[in-house]
Formats: sequence, structure tokens, C-alpha cells
Amino acid sequence: MAHDKMLRFVDVSRDMPEKRPPDLRRADFGEIYGEYARQKATEQAGRCSQCGVPYCQSHCPLHNNIPDWLMLTAEGRLREAYEVSQATNTFPEICGRICPQDRLCEGNCVIEQSGHGTVTIGAVEKYITDTAWEEGWVQPIRPEAERSESVGIIGAGPGGLAAADMLRRQGVQVTVYDRHDRAGGLMTYGIPGFKLEKDVVMKRMEQLSDGGVTFRLGCNVGTDISFAEIRAAHDAVLIATGVYKSRELEAPGVGAAGVVRAIDYLTASNRKGFGDVVPEFESGELNAAGKRVVVIGGGDTAMDCVRTAVRQGARSVKCLYRRDRANMPGSQREVENAEEEGVEFVWLSAPKGFAGDPVEGVMVSRMRLGEPDASGRQMPEIIEGADYVEGADLVIKALGFEPEPLPSLWNVPELEVTRWGTIKADFRTHATAMPGVYAAGDIVRGASLVVWAIRDGREAAAAILAQFASRARVAAE
Repeated sequence: MAHDKMLRFVDVSRDMPEKRPPDLRRADFGEIYGEYARQKATEQAGRCSQCGVPYCQSHCPLHNNIPDWLMLTAEGRLREAYEVSQATNTFPEICGRICPQDRLCEGNCVIEQSGHGTVTIGAVEKYITDTAWEEGWVQPIRPEAERSESVGIIGAGPGGLAAADMLRRQGVQVTVYDRHDRAGGLMTYGIPGFKLEKDVVMKRMEQLSDGGVTFRLGCNVGTDISFAEIRAAHDAVLIATGVYKSRELEAPGVGAAGVVRAIDYLTASNRKGFGDVVPEFESGELNAAGKRVVVIGGGDTAMDCVRTAVRQGARSVKCLYRRDRANMPGSQREVENAEEEGVEFVWLSAPKGFAGDPVEGVMVSRMRLGEPDASGRQMPEIIEGADYVEGADLVIKALGFEPEPLPSLWNVPELEVTRWGTIKADFRTHATAMPGVYAAGDIVRGASLVVWAIRDGREAAAAILAQFASRARVAAE
């Protein structure tokens, strides 16, 4: 926990220079932080028990060889530690920052299970990769030989970019199509900068571009270019669009001014961080400054919203969630961070409507947990007669994301989807029923974690390369 607090201190002092002691110059601060970070990384890595059954590794979606790079870090062999960490992870510096380690590797650390506090795996991963960038150990993408095969990737999020990286390193010609003006997907416009600095993301985008990946940004498939055109231009196509359709809330007054979607709110904040002109932010529509903010939802997106609102200078920030803390889907570490920053969580509460236009309050139903549903989770039930109104000037709906109806948007009815609207694809090869078309990431598994999208993208790239090899063998016979 002490190491986590140190990282938060560094972020705050960087974002708000006035908080930094006047006699501490930027260079001095960097040197002091660097020395402290090195000491803490070595100390934490040395705590790894090198257990015979590395649960940390088995609970990492990428199966990163965590014990080995922790051992190398403890021995001061940082370059080797980085080489081991990046061998299975395309973006270790990003995962080190935003993975919910408390639910994955750190939460399953043997030392944590024995009650002695987990090894701070994420912080060490972040440190060794940041050091690799600073020292020039991160190798550019330079294929040994160029290949004639071409792959079109729809979506510049973590899944698509992980695939692009692997394919390009093998000399495949790669074009990435994305509707936004910057690559990165939710890493760029969804996750707040205080959790994932945007220069970290952009550095990887530059590496991919310098390595020969072609980006067609501001390109909306189905409008600016058809899916059929993309398919005709490439030997294989990977769909990695993610899921961007916000789950809606049906309640009286939901259309009032001041009731906004989480994706719009977070995108506006991130664009402002890039220095873009954002009219909706300047007008106050998507700006929490001085407002009573109520966020509806209990996932990681809700946590991003409440913590962003705090940083924008909200008058108050409350989070409504219909279940209790123990049943919250988001990271408990994020909840603790939000509470430390002044966010109030109102458990067992659900919106039933909105008062005023512009919004003045949320009509709230008090809930209790009843019998478990098919998944085993207790179902929330309304407590009759316990309604009240929660004052609000800005209400942010963070209810999760669903897939867009791609077959109809792209005029590809033969693209098979599940009853949830996600694309049907083989869970190992990520191949769809359409020849040469693959799908990976959230558009297949539903809204999930960046680390899972990276794994899916890497697996899809491996399958595409295997298919190209198979075609070459057939052609040679």
C-alpha cells in the first residue's frame, strides 16, 4: 500500500506543480523519484517467494512469466527483466498501470494469500518498462524481410494494435482503420490520464507507425469505406472494434440536460487533456467543475468518472450502485482510491427517474439483496416506501457497454453474431465463419479488460500467420 501511495503522490505533484515544494526543481524531483522507484522495485521484487506454483502467472491472461522478471529485477538485471516481460506482453507499461492486479496477479500472490501483503507486481512492471524506454532498450519494429501478405485491422484499440505489432514484426503489410482521429481506442479516449498518461500511449502509436503500420484514422467503416472494400484490399481482416454502445437507462427524465453518457464525459476530458478544443467541455455540459455530480454504476468506468470529476473540481461526487460493496464489479483498489479522494458511495441504491430539466436531482430507490440469480449473485430488490431525491447538477450514466450492430451497420448480414450481439469467432483461432475474417477483443467476449484484448489480438495474429504459412505450403506443392 505504501508503494501505491507513493505512485499517487508522484501523479498529483506532476499534474499540480503548485503542490510541489518550491525548492524542488523538476530535474531533482525526477532523480529523487527514479532512485526511490528503483529501490522500491528491487525491494518488492525481492519479496517474491519463487513458489513452485506461480498463481500470479496462471491468473494473468497473458501468462506473463512474472516470477522470472521479478527475480531479475531483484538482482538488478533490469534489461533482462524487461526482455522477459515484453516477450508475452505487447504493452507492459500500459498493463502495469491499468490492469486490475488486485483481481489478477497480485490478488493471487502466495504472499498475499498468507496474509503478508502482495508483491506490487504492477508497479514493478511499470518501472522496468519505463526504464526500458528511458534507456533505449525498447526495440523498433524492423522486420527481417518484407512479405506480400496484407492484413486490414478494423479498430485501433489494444486488441487490434497488439495484432498489428505481431504481424508487422513478421513483415506483414498492416493497415489499421479507426473512426477516431487518434489511435489507441479506450486507452486514448476512455481511460483517464491520471491512470494512463497519454504520452505513454502515443509513444507506442509512434513506434507502430515508424515500424510501417499504416493508420487510416477518422475512417468510419460502413460510411467512409465499406467492409467489402477492406476485405477486397487485404488477404485477411481482423475485426477489433471493441464495444462502444452505452447501455441505456429507461427512466422518467433520462433525456434531461445534464444526464450524460460516461463515454462522452470521459472522451471530452481526455480530449481536453490533449489540448483539443472541446465545446461541450467549455460550455459546462461535460465538465464537473463546481457541480454536484452523481455517477450511476459500479464498474471500472464508473470509478474513472468519479475520480475524473474530483479532479475537475466538482462540488461533491457520489456514486450510486444497486448492490453492496462486496458485489461491486469494479476494482476494490479503485473504490479505495476514490474514497480517499472524497467520493461518497451510496450502496444499495438505484435511480428510478430524474427531476428537472436541466437535471436537479436523481429520484432514488433504496434496495436490498434478495435471492441469488442464475449466476449466483443476489438480486437487488426495491424497498417500497424508501425513495428519496439525491441532488445533482450532472448525472453520468456508467452502466457498461454493448456491441454495435455491425452486420447491419456494415451491410454484412453473413457476419454471424451471438444473441448478445458479439461476433461469433473460434475461441482459439478467432476465425469467424467468413473466410479470411477474424475477430478479437471485446467485440467477441463483451466488455472486458485491456489485458484480455491484448491476449486475443496476439492469438489472432498468430492464427493469421499460421493461415498464411498454410497457404504458402499448399501453393508450393
